Amino acid sequence: MERLLMGGIAAGSLFAGLFFFRFWYQTRDRLFLYFAASFWLEALDRVALALVPHADEQEPLFYLVRLLAYALIVAAIWQKNRTRR
Repeated sequence: MERLLMGGIAAGSLFAGLFFFRFWYQTRDRLFLYFAASFWLEALDRVALALVPHADEQEPLFYLVRLLAYALIVAAIWQKNRTRR
């Protein structure tokens, strides 16, 4: 059951990444590209969690991938909202 749920989360993350990638393709705004990359990293993380035997979400490798994905979102928002000179 756990692998099924991981697959569902991975599929949803992949779909969300494609959704943001489509907006990036139309507007060329980096915010959408960063969001797409973040969701794709999350999808890869969930697939790896499902495929690696005895994997735990709190292992450093899986945690760091998720941290990188969230850091991309923060960087995208920060870059979008910084003041222009």
